Amino acid sequence: MIDWDDVRYFLAVARGGSVRAAAERLAVNHSTVLRRVAQLEERLGAHMFEKLPSGYRLTAAGEEVLELAEQMEASSHQLETRVLGRDQGVRGRLRVTLAPPLATHLLIPDFAEFARQHPDIEMEILSSGELANLTNREADVAIRVVYDRKTLPLNLHGLKGPELFGAVYVSRDRLAASPDPVRWIVISMHGIPDWAREVRSTGVPFRVTDAEAQIAAVRQGLGMTTLPCFVGDADPLLGRVPGTDLHMYGTLWLLTQGETRKTKRVRLFTEFVSRRLAAYAPLLAGLSISRN
Repeated sequence: MIDWDDVRYFLAVARGGSVRAAAERLAVNHSTVLRRVAQLEERLGAHMFEKLPSGYRLTAAGEEVLELAEQMEASSHQLETRVLGRDQGVRGRLRVTLAPPLATHLLIPDFAEFARQHPDIEMEILSSGELANLTNREADVAIRVVYDRKTLPLNLHGLKGPELFGAVYVSRDRLAASPDPVRWIVISMHGIPDWAREVRSTGVPFRVTDAEAQIAAVRQGLGMTTLPCFVGDADPLLGRVPGTDLHMYGTLWLLTQGETRKTKRVRLFTEFVSRRLAAYAPLLAGLSISRN
C-alpha cells in the first residue's frame, strides 16, 4: 500500500526541483526527504528522479507517478475540505463528561439552553463517577475539579473556571431542634474527609453509595455531611453546621484534547459554559445562596 506521506515528499521534490527545496517546503531535514522518496521508489519498483548538476529531474516513470500523485493530492484536499466544512458547522455529536452533582445540581439547565440554541448538535452528557478519557475520544469536553494544575495531562487544553468550595451541612429541622453533635452521613468509598474530621460527631456513620442518597439522608435528619456549596446552599432544607469552615475542593476546568477543541461545536460549548460558570462563581465559592 502506498503511504500518502511518501507521495507528499515526492511531490515536493518534483515541484521544487531539489531535495533542498523540498526540505524547506516541508520543514524537515534533507535525509528525511531522501528516505521518503527512496521508500516510494522501493514500493513502486522504479526510480522517480535523475540526479543532475542542476537538480532532480523526473524519469519517465516519475512523470507517470506525478499525474497520479497530483490526483491523490486533489482528492485528499477535497476530503479535508468536506470534513472540515462539516465539522465547522454547528451540528454533530457533542459528548460532555462531568461529575453527577455538577450536572444534576448546577449545569443541566444550561446544557438545555445550549441545546435549544443549537438544535442540530446531538448532546450526550456522561455524568458518572468514572472519568471519561479525552485522549481516547470517549468525550469531547470534560468539566473537572482539578486540585493541582500540575496534574493536568500535557496533551489536554484547559480553560480555567472558578474555584469550588464545600462545607458541612445538616437539615434545618435537626439544627433547630438541637445543637448537639450528630452522626456523619458518608459515601462509603469516600468516608469522612480529612478536613472535616475535627467537627464533633456522635454515633456510627450512616453510609450510602451515591450523592443523591447522601443528600436525601441529610434532609431526613439522619446526620450531617460534607457537600459542595452549590448543592448545600441551594437546598432550602439544609443549613451549614455552625462553627464549621469552608473548604476548597479545587478549581473547575473545561478540558478538551487535540484537534477536537478546534471544531465549532466544541468552541461554542466551552465559551458558553465558561460564561455560565463565571456567573456562578459566588455560589461555587459559598458566598451566595441563589442562582442568577
